[in-house]
Amino acid sequence: MDRRDVNPLVAATEAPPIAEAWRWVEGRSFPADKPLIDLCQAVPGYPPADALTAHLAEQVRAPDTARYTAIDGIPPLTAALARRTGSLYGGDVAANEVLITAGCNQAFAVAVMGLARAGDNVILPAPWYFNHKMTLDMLGIEARPLPLREDNGLVPDPAEAERLIDAGTRALVLISPNNPTGAIASPDAIAALYALCERRGVKLLLDETYRDFPEWEGRAPHGLFQRPGWQRTLVQLYSFSKVYSLAGYRVGAVVADAAFLSQARKVMDCLAICAPHIGQKAALFGLETLDGWVAGKRADILARVHAFQSAMEASGTRYRIASIGAYFAYVRHPFTGTRAHDVAEGLARDHNILCLPGSMFGPGQDDYLRFAFANVDAAVMPEIARRLVESEG
Repeated sequence: MDRRDVNPLVAATEAPPIAEAWRWVEGRSFPADKPLIDLCQAVPGYPPADALTAHLAEQVRAPDTARYTAIDGIPPLTAALARRTGSLYGGDVAANEVLITAGCNQAFAVAVMGLARAGDNVILPAPWYFNHKMTLDMLGIEARPLPLREDNGLVPDPAEAERLIDAGTRALVLISPNNPTGAIASPDAIAALYALCERRGVKLLLDETYRDFPEWEGRAPHGLFQRPGWQRTLVQLYSFSKVYSLAGYRVGAVVADAAFLSQARKVMDCLAICAPHIGQKAALFGLETLDGWVAGKRADILARVHAFQSAMEASGTRYRIASIGAYFAYVRHPFTGTRAHDVAEGLARDHNILCLPGSMFGPGQDDYLRFAFANVDAAVMPEIARRLVESEG
C-alpha cells in the first residue's frame, strides 16, 4: 500500500514493540533443558481467581451482559471504584468522577484527547511507556522528554520538569510504580510534582496501573485525593487488568473532575461506546470479594522481586539492577557502546531470554534492558541470572 494513503502521523509512529520482540523468536523451537524465558510483556502468569471465573460463567448467561452499558460504566462499578479510591487514599471521590474504559491504554487515550490537541505538548519522563508515546505521536501532540537519572531513583525532578513547561504544555505524566523501570515514587515526590502542576496550571496525569503490588504497610501511595480541589490538577488512571488477572477483558478507569469527564465521555463514546460489559462485571466482583486473593498475589509478586534481586546478587553478573518494583526490573547491561536492541536480540537468539531493550522506551536508554517478571515463577530467577552470566562470555 502506498504510504500516502495512510495518515502520516500514524505511518511515522513506531511499530508495536512487543510484537517486534516476539519476531526474534518466531518459528523457533526451544530445548527442554533451556526453554524460552519470557520477560517481555507485563502480564500476570497466573489465571483469575476460581471464584471470579465461576462468577463470569454465570454472567455470560445473563441477558444484560451482551448489551451496552452507560458510557461511564455500570453504576455499581463506578460507585465501588470511587469508594475504594477514597478509602485507599483517605479522600473523597464521587461516582461521577469515575469513567470506566476498555483498559488503561484507552484510559490514557481518552484523557489526553480530552486534555490536548495537535500542536500541544505533554511531558513524558524518559524512559517512558511506549504506548503513551505512540498515542501522543498519532494525535500530533508533542511528547516532550524529561530525562530520568539513576541518582534520583529514576523519579522525575520537579525543577527539571518545570524547565520544560511552556504555554503549550497540557500535562505531566507520571507512572508509579513505573513501567518500564519499576521505580516507585514516594508520597513526597508525588506531592512535589503535583504542587508544580498545580502552580503552573497543567494536569498531573498519574498512571497507577501497578499500585496493588507493592506492600504499602498501611500507608497510602500518596495523599493527593485528600487535597481540597484535587480535581483541578489530578487525572488518575487505573487498570483492573493486572490486579485481577483480567488483561484480556479490557477494563480500566479514569478518575478525574466530573466536568472534565463529561467531555471525555464524547471521546469514549466514539472509541468504544463503553468498556466490555463482561469485563466491568469482573472488575466489580473483584472489588467486592477478592481482597484476600489480591493480598496473596501481592505476596507472590513481591517474592519474585526479592528472588530476582537475590539471584542477580548471588550470580556475580555484571548486569546491574538500576531499579526494581512491582512487575519490572530495569537493568543496566555491561556492554558499553553496544545498542540495547542488539543486546536484547542476542539474549533472545543465543540464551533464550526474551526481554525488551531500553531503546524502546525513549532516548538515552541504550544502556538498559527491561525485564518483566510477573509471568515467571520465583524459582526461575537463578536460571535467568545464570544465563545472563553466560551471555557475558
